[in-house]
Amino acid sequence: MASMRVANVDSQDFNRAKAEFDQTKAGVKGILDSGILKIPNIFIHPPENLLNNPSPGTCNPNLQVPVIDLEGFEGFEGGKEVKISEIREASEEWGIFQLVNHGILVSVLDEMIEGVQGFHEQTKEVKMEWYSREHKQQVRFYSNGDLYESKAVNCRDSISCHYADGSLDPNALPLVSRRAIQNYMERIINLKNALAELLSEALGLDTNYLESMDCMKTTTLVCHYYPPCPEPDLTLGATKHSDPSFLTILLQDGIGGLQVLQRNQWIDVKPVKGAVIVNIGDLLQLVSNDKFKSVEHRVLAAPIGPRISAACFFYPSTANNSKPYGPIKELVSDEGGPIYRETDHKEFMSYYGLKGLDGTSSLSYFKL
Repeated sequence: MASMRVANVDSQDFNRAKAEFDQTKAGVKGILDSGILKIPNIFIHPPENLLNNPSPGTCNPNLQVPVIDLEGFEGFEGGKEVKISEIREASEEWGIFQLVNHGILVSVLDEMIEGVQGFHEQTKEVKMEWYSREHKQQVRFYSNGDLYESKAVNCRDSISCHYADGSLDPNALPLVSRRAIQNYMERIINLKNALAELLSEALGLDTNYLESMDCMKTTTLVCHYYPPCPEPDLTLGATKHSDPSFLTILLQDGIGGLQVLQRNQWIDVKPVKGAVIVNIGDLLQLVSNDKFKSVEHRVLAAPIGPRISAACFFYPSTANNSKPYGPIKELVSDEGGPIYRETDHKEFMSYYGLKGLDGTSSLSYFKL
């Protein structure tokens, strides 16, 4: 049976197959477009990755990711305080929430999804020109950023656009997606700024506290494409992980498959039309001294698709790449003290990259 297939993750053949896959520069879609009925061995995940891997819709219906509605929240007395309270509770208990009526038109979100799909569904020859594993390249196409660190390959291709200090020449973007990405990013930056204020107040700090820390100035936009998979029970779209950012804002289409770990259960993040998803990142958990929680999440593979998503990861400015960040003094209780040592973004990302998406949190490495 297909479920009994197991890959030998330690063999030279396995590592050689990864290198050969990388050299094609065609991504996962390139392999699946050939019409294969069985996924290559490098895509077969070890049993521990696939445990408790329910189909979407079979999770505990009583546990649902919070949906926060920002419509008119400043238009009535106490409205802002109510929304800050909702954001605080979601950030403390879940580390994730869906946001609706956030000020970005649904047409802009739809255009973004179509733009991402448009890039990934170009011919192999066109996409190959963008293929790179060089992080210094501002815009690049690749498959599995941790290909050589991870045990198994995920069923996902990506295009990454790096906005150092919030800036990227639009002419550097692929023409097929340029307009969609520009329109989307202009609005997502405004939303990030508003969220930074709301999250600051949710932590009991001054409105501009997180902005003054200069911890969300640089953005990396990563646009994922998850092709339909012929053997979804043997692989994943994304292995369990938490984000190494301060904050992540994610746009997903209507396919579903994103899950978060809550109370040792995988909970579906059900698509909500017009919503964006807000994730607390590892670094925000660190500076909040565990007041806000970074959420572990994964993406299931599916026989339908493609599934499209776009994740904006917010990091410090380039000038502050080596600035030490530690638990905020106002949030450290006299009794408990700081939970983490100081680290900088450069060190944190270096450790995160070496570790790969191995299903464990990077934060434990920085605990005192």
